[in-house]
Amino acid sequence: MRHILIIGAGKSTGVLVDYLIKKAEKEHLKITIADKSIEAATKLTQDNQNAAAIELDIFNAQARKEQIKAADIVISMLPARFHIEVAKDCVEMGKNMVTASYVSPEMKALDAQAKEKKLVLMNEIGVDPGIDHMSAMQVIDRIKNKGGKMILFESFTGGLVAPEDDNNLWNYKFTWNPRNVVVAGQGGAAKFIQEHKYKYIPYHRLFRRTEFLEVDDYGRFEAYANRNSLQYREIYGLDDIATLYRGTMRRVGFSKAWNMFVQLGMTDDSYILDDSMNMTYREFVNSFLPYSPTDSVELKMRHELKIDQDDIMWEKLAELDLFNNQKTIGIQEATPAMALQKILEDSWTLKEGEKDMIVMYHKFGYEIDGEKKQIDSTMVCLGDGDHQTAMAKTVGLPVAIAALAILNGTIKSYGVQIPISKEIYEPILEELEEYGIRFRESKTPYLGYNALHR
Repeated sequence: MRHILIIGAGKSTGVLVDYLIKKAEKEHLKITIADKSIEAATKLTQDNQNAAAIELDIFNAQARKEQIKAADIVISMLPARFHIEVAKDCVEMGKNMVTASYVSPEMKALDAQAKEKKLVLMNEIGVDPGIDHMSAMQVIDRIKNKGGKMILFESFTGGLVAPEDDNNLWNYKFTWNPRNVVVAGQGGAAKFIQEHKYKYIPYHRLFRRTEFLEVDDYGRFEAYANRNSLQYREIYGLDDIATLYRGTMRRVGFSKAWNMFVQLGMTDDSYILDDSMNMTYREFVNSFLPYSPTDSVELKMRHELKIDQDDIMWEKLAELDLFNNQKTIGIQEATPAMALQKILEDSWTLKEGEKDMIVMYHKFGYEIDGEKKQIDSTMVCLGDGDHQTAMAKTVGLPVAIAALAILNGTIKSYGVQIPISKEIYEPILEELEEYGIRFRESKTPYLGYNALHR
């Protein structure tokens, strides 16, 4: 039996375990799921004879090392900041490792050691990063192999609610980590390149510089810029490309509404609110508004944001129960961002049985034989319910497929890796199609960059 250790029993681990359990007999797999919650880990085993659950505190170095030593490959489904300790143990003990998270500088520093020991430390093999890398490189490599020159690459991804459960005015619910949504875009200006010109969008303008996208059968979306698109220039071999832009997809109207929170300062994560434990939602809102002995909080907010009572923007705010004077933040030393997240979770948490959706959209502009051409590629993955969410499928499946490929020796690129080589992306994308994760391509007239919205 070959032993796979999975550390972390979070939201995406269930689909990952399902995949490996189905392969266990044929592939001779023993699967151990380790988590600080033995109940969460046990639930994922499905009482299968090839899967076992253990309680593991990853901060207990001795216990962690013992489990890693006993494994043939380790899959870390921990929060990103904890992968490095697992990775160090894997290198020390000669074990391959897979994770869906971005390569950190600390992880990158293990590259030489991993290569020396002929180990694969596979990172960025989830959805974004992950499926975005693989699907982009598949088309880019195809264009280059035909003699084409890339002149434009744009890529967008969104984690959204499925159309049948899209039932609020924001057309949005949390499908992954709510905190990442609340603080999105902070920490520096968005940076990209457009017709060989560097462009920057500061945070206070980010949600008003959007681009519109049409996806067949699913309608219209908008996208705002990710923080640093240019890091993909070298990774994708696009050093001389004219336009490179990556963004996050939402339904049309979300960004304009979200910008109200940004302008008021409610997304700030840099300071602590006094007495946030006992602060009501209404008091939280009022703390960002001017004092008035006569005007209500609602009236002050409309004046501050310059919106009328019959404006859809006001209806979106009212829908969130922002002015409730009974509900409290209930968090010690909360930042404004943390308080806002608590309020939004009341309205935007997926209810039992509600489904999510992952949407991905790539634009490839290229020149071949003196003619400019464009390929648009889209992928929509719908969740099947509470366990088989779209997010869990698009993260868990590529992680599982890659882990088995490494175990079987079909991935032989040693060191700290991301899935941008044909050896890695081609078989994984092919197998993902069996699970309904497939891209639809269309050839369109070359449109160039969208100057109107940027």
